[in-house]
Amino acid sequence: MSTATSAENKLRDEICDIGRLLFGRGYTVGSAGNISARLEDGWLITPTDACLGRLDPTAIAKVNLAGEWVSGDKPSKTLMLHREVYDRNPGVGGVVHTHSTHLVALTLAGVWHPNDILPPITPYQVMKVGHIPLISYERPGSPKVAEQVAKLANSVRGVMLERLGPVVWESSVAKAAYALEELEETARLWLMSNPKPEPLDAAALEELRQTFGVNW
Repeated sequence: MSTATSAENKLRDEICDIGRLLFGRGYTVGSAGNISARLEDGWLITPTDACLGRLDPTAIAKVNLAGEWVSGDKPSKTLMLHREVYDRNPGVGGVVHTHSTHLVALTLAGVWHPNDILPPITPYQVMKVGHIPLISYERPGSPKVAEQVAKLANSVRGVMLERLGPVVWESSVAKAAYALEELEETARLWLMSNPKPEPLDAAALEELRQTFGVNW
């Protein structure tokens, strides 16, 4: 770590802080999930089979721009997926993937629509998350998933991997985690509601577009 810049060390600490937050809220358990951040000379990504609640900043893997593992523990097997997002969206600074219970349960019960796993039922879901398409099941780390995500990286803020969990990206690790939390809580609201609420109507969605510049 002696060669790491202060900016890199700050990102390592942020990844650990967000990992503890997500683990503490039960959005990931055991060694599931992963987090990455963009560097000028590559990326940081949590190690394979690491517990997000007990991350060591010095053990977080560093990968160079060629995708070569240069330091830390072995990178997560979802590295290819993360790289596709960064390569295709220069505004992305962080990517977060969890196995959030309610979102995984939603894929088991049946999502609202393949292009939108949830209807627009709350304003903050629309404002902070947006459209989240479903990626059909493939094994963890499958390059097929990375290929599908690559096609969507510029048009949405995240995707839902069937039976596995959400992958969300934003300008920072923290913002990606906040959007993921909003998505998970919306899934919880949807699953616990009986009867199901009506989506926000066209007038409400248009007001959000006009007032907040929402893309929906």
